[in-house]
Amino acid sequence: MKKTSIFAILFFVVLQVNSAFAQCNSGAQHTSRVSSKQIQSKDYGHLPANVLPSIVDIAVGSADHTTLVAALSAAGLVETLKGAGPFTVFAPTNAAFNKLPKGTVESLLKPESKATLTKILTYHVIAGNFDSKTLVNAIENNGGKITFKTLSGGKLTAKLDKGAVILVDEKGGISKISAVDLKGENGYIHVIDSVVMPK
Repeated sequence: MKKTSIFAILFFVVLQVNSAFAQCNSGAQHTSRVSSKQIQSKDYGHLPANVLPSIVDIAVGSADHTTLVAALSAAGLVETLKGAGPFTVFAPTNAAFNKLPKGTVESLLKPESKATLTKILTYHVIAGNFDSKTLVNAIENNGGKITFKTLSGGKLTAKLDKGAVILVDEKGGISKISAVDLKGENGYIHVIDSVVMPK
């Protein structure tokens, strides 16, 4: 994979999301369209031409998501998220995992913590294709917030706050979406700045 591809994509998306989501308070004519480059199959030599990578391939290709990838592997969820889906994944960065109390990540990666880790990771996934436009429209059409049932069975709420889309978890924790619309062949990834936690 080209060395700069994923960094260029994330940088470009962050710039665009700041611009687009800032317009979300302007009334009925919200733009809510966030431009982002699709990751081209040429960046993934093992894929056939004109085939997008899976959402797992995208995460694996990101230097900012190595902790997430390690966690998915430890939980045995790699093949699940390579499935047909579609899935929408709210993907915490390494920095997001680093916000957790010291030792939490190391503890979760142990074999005996697999069930807990699986619950946390699947709490970051909802069924369906929710690109940024669809997500914002769903929030607006539901009175300013919408609650999703995650793959873990828990509830995760998305709402608009000062022009940004934020997630509120079952414990009241808040995570901001910092980059959007990383499109895979089986869904979308939106990057978040904090790990969301189920009860």
